[in-house]
Order: sequence, then C-alpha cells, then structure tokens
Amino acid sequence: MSDTIAAIATARGKGAIGVVKVSGPAASSIAAVITGSHLLPRQARYLSFKDLSGTPVDKGIALFFAGPDSYTGEDVLELQAHGNQFVLDQLLQVALAAGARHARPGEFTERAYLNNKLDLAQAEAVADLIESDSIEAARAAVRSLSGEFSNQVNDITNRLTELRVYIEAALDFAEEEIDFLRDETLTLKLLELDQIIKATLARAAEGRVLREGLNVVIAGEPNVGKSSLLNALSQQQTAIVTDIAGTTRDVLREHIVIDGLPIYLIDTAGIRESTDVVEQEGVRRAREQLHSADLILVIGVAGMQGKAEALFQQPDHSASKLFIYNKADLAPEAVHPDGLLVSAKTGRGIDLLKQSIKQHAGYRQSPEGAFMARRRHLRALEQTCEHVITARAQLMEYAAGELAAEELRAAQLQLGQITGEFSADDLLGEIFGKFCIGK
Repeated sequence: MSDTIAAIATARGKGAIGVVKVSGPAASSIAAVITGSHLLPRQARYLSFKDLSGTPVDKGIALFFAGPDSYTGEDVLELQAHGNQFVLDQLLQVALAAGARHARPGEFTERAYLNNKLDLAQAEAVADLIESDSIEAARAAVRSLSGEFSNQVNDITNRLTELRVYIEAALDFAEEEIDFLRDETLTLKLLELDQIIKATLARAAEGRVLREGLNVVIAGEPNVGKSSLLNALSQQQTAIVTDIAGTTRDVLREHIVIDGLPIYLIDTAGIRESTDVVEQEGVRRAREQLHSADLILVIGVAGMQGKAEALFQQPDHSASKLFIYNKADLAPEAVHPDGLLVSAKTGRGIDLLKQSIKQHAGYRQSPEGAFMARRRHLRALEQTCEHVITARAQLMEYAAGELAAEELRAAQLQLGQITGEFSADDLLGEIFGKFCIGK
C-alpha cells in the first residue's frame, strides 16, 4: 500500500455536493496541487480547486486527515465540491495526474481493514449499510459496523480459548488423582457456550434475511387468485386480473417490505397441462422459479380440499411451503386446518399472511436487534456450534481431551473467518470487489 488511490465517492448525477477522496502517502502533496495551500489535519478549508495549469475548477471545502487517524489509517484528502459530474471528473483527473491511481471497488475500506481500523465483519457492514433496503436493515448494519457482531464473536472466541487452556492443562497433569476432564463445571461451560453460539446465530440469521430479502413465489393452478394476491400484498395493480384462466403467462415480480423485511414477490403462471405453446412456456418458467424460492405460497381455493396440496408434493421443491386458500369471501364456512384462509378481494387474512411470511423467514424483530450478516457468517457459526457439540461429546462419553481440544481449535478457526483473523486473499478479493468505487 505504498501507492496513493483516488476516486469519486458520491453517486453519479447532479447534486448539491460531490466528494472526491484520496488516500495514501501522496495525499498531502495532491492537496497542495489542487488547493495551492498546506492543509492542517482536521481543519475544514473553503478555497478554490484548480487543475495542473492553475485554472479554477470549482470552489469547495477541503479536509485533510493525517494517518493513522483517518478512515483508511493513511493520509486522506476529501474534496467537497459541487455535485456536477464534469467538475468531479476534472478533480479526479488532477489527483491522478498529481500522483494517485484510480481506486479499485472497495479499496478504501479494504485499506481500513488491512490497517486494522475495521475487522472484516465491520468492513462488510459498510457495504451492507449502503445497500440497505429498509430502516431495520440499516440499523442492523450499523450494529455490525459499530462492532456489536464482532464483539459477540470475540466473546465466544475468548470463551473457547479459556476452555482450551483448561483442557490442555488437564492433559499436562494426567497423572494427578483428580480427573479434571470429568469436572462437571467444564461440561456446563461447554453447554453454556453452545447456547451463546446458537443465540448469536439466530440474530445473525435474522440479519441475513434483512440483507438478502426473501424470495416468495406465488404458485398454484390457474384461476385461484395468484395475481389478485400479488396485488393485495403489494397494494398495487401490478398484475392483470380477469376471470379467464391462464391470464398470467410470464413471471411477474414485485418488491415489498413487511415490517422492515424485504420481500421479493414472484407471481407465476398457473400450473397445469396445456397444449398452448405460450402457456407451456409460462408453466416451465413457473416451475423454474420454484427451485430458487425461499418460500412458496401454494394457492388453492377455499372450500376445495386436496387440490393445492396434491400439486406440490414433488420432493424436488426444497423451499418451505405455506398453503393459502383464497376466495374465502365465496366460502365463509370453509375450514382448512393446514393453511390460511384469505380473500384477496376483501383483504380478509392478508395481515395474518404477512405475519406468517415473517415467521417462515425466522424474522422476529427481537428487541435485542439483529446483526447484519452474510451466508458465510452463518456457515462459520453453524460449524463452530458443531465443533463445540462434538467437543462436549468427546469429553462426556470418552474423556478424550486431545480430541476435544482439537475440536475447540477448529471452532476458533471458523470464528476467525468472520472477523478476518484467518482469511484467504481470494475471499478478500471477492468481498471488497462487490463494493462501490469510492468506498
């Protein structure tokens, strides 16, 4: 990181303010070229920005942060100009000509991570905060960015270390009459640790759903009210609704938010055998969507038993299924103990359906709050939990201290992947490569 990077940090387009960022050892000299002044650290200066020939480009605020007291841990220059793309491009070109190179996507945050200003979970939370689709998702990202998730992971790591030290010390004194590995306190601590990991996993899983959203596919036979249900849930007339069976021929998508949970609703063609070539293609696309669903809303008609259930008994649909019986306004006495009675026409049961979707997603809006997390975090926590359970079994059933200690070591390695204590270069490239340029 001996070179200096520069990029436009604000979104393209016109706005009141646009920001150009520079980070690296040449930041101070680049500031002198553009502003004609020596900037003192952490003092905002309103002055003219000029190109290499001295021609004014704009007037704005310049801020200089001396490393290591900056976002990246390096010398950082921020130029706050007017939000015109031509002005920002000129300032960027001056910075590049004065000794910087164009930053890669996420390179500012990558440098913050490499300079120990952020751990990897916090760095990922930066991108998650930028991309949040709801206030709840933004709050979860801020929790992770402020270190709540990392602190929880570090607490688990410290507990693992304490247990490893105890077990390995017991192995060193195996000749003693006291069997330290049979100590009930040890197994209780392992059980407590297992519960803490599972609680952390639950909060992280909720954050993962907040980050990625839930793919909900609406499926069923023709003319059961799938498109009406899409419109009722989205509160928009997205889909054409008629009494003619097979009106929907293609896949329709709508994005909604239920109590902060992003939902991607996908309406599909009615599934049935048909000789119509266009309808056959619609059915093929409908079946294709089922394989990528997180949740399938299987739609039937109130009062008609068995048809909806029989349609979705195929073992290749791994997604959770929620059976919905529509048109309850036409069959008010209908009973379906295996599903929900709704009426897309009158709104009956729609609020209950929304709550059921949240429950299927494992989304509880717990007062304690979710951590913004990714699938790789969940895998690491799940594997950590498995190692701890195995370690406890090794001690309780076999008094195999060496094997238990090895399981706890493996658990620590899994946790280290979350915070970046143990990370492969290709993983870092994948993570930061998905950031926007300038961040």
